Amino acid sequence: MLFGGVQKNSLIDYPGKISCVLFFSGCNFRCPYCHNPELTLGQAVEPWPEDAVRDFLMQRRGFLEGVVLSGGEPCIHSEVMEVCRNIRALGYAVKLDTNGSRPDVLRRLMNENLVDYVAMDIKTLPEKYPCFIQKNGSPKLIETSIRLILDSGIDHEFRTTCIHPLVTETVVNGICDLIAGAKRYALQRCRPAHVLDPVFFDENDWNISENDLQRFRLIAEKRVGQCIVRS
Repeated sequence: MLFGGVQKNSLIDYPGKISCVLFFSGCNFRCPYCHNPELTLGQAVEPWPEDAVRDFLMQRRGFLEGVVLSGGEPCIHSEVMEVCRNIRALGYAVKLDTNGSRPDVLRRLMNENLVDYVAMDIKTLPEKYPCFIQKNGSPKLIETSIRLILDSGIDHEFRTTCIHPLVTETVVNGICDLIAGAKRYALQRCRPAHVLDPVFFDENDWNISENDLQRFRLIAEKRVGQCIVRS
């Protein structure tokens, strides 16, 4: 297994824990605003072999508390199960960042108690994914992953990057219908620098105002345990 990069220290990627982030290379989605375009396209920003990652994690025991698996999309890799087992064997908690496209893998990770926290990105309403995110994508897979997470009892959050035309008040209402009762929902501001599809930003009125973001938050916080707005 060759990781696409490692962030050695983070105070924000795993709520409540000092963590590092392991980036998987490759993604089955093509979100225009993706801020890790090299990883999405299967390129390694800073290649780390699994042996080097294991040595690093062994050296950081007692300082780091958790490991975040991000990407790219970890669940498209057949090695993700074994990676989680190895990390857990070293005594770390595991947080998974996922796009929710592989509920079969998500279910196996949960059934084997290999993840302690799951953060799933919801890009827009599932039925809109084929238009904006994945041409042959299945809305049902996204909905299945949402339900798996909600029913799992595992600590979790859902996240939406707020950008027109993918996200509107109607979309936020629809997403909140799907995730009602979730522990946490994060509305994320879009960062237009270094994105996968710069042309998208040239051709669309993509920006969502601060007033709109706060209105979205007011809608969501009535339906979930906590709703936050992130930069």
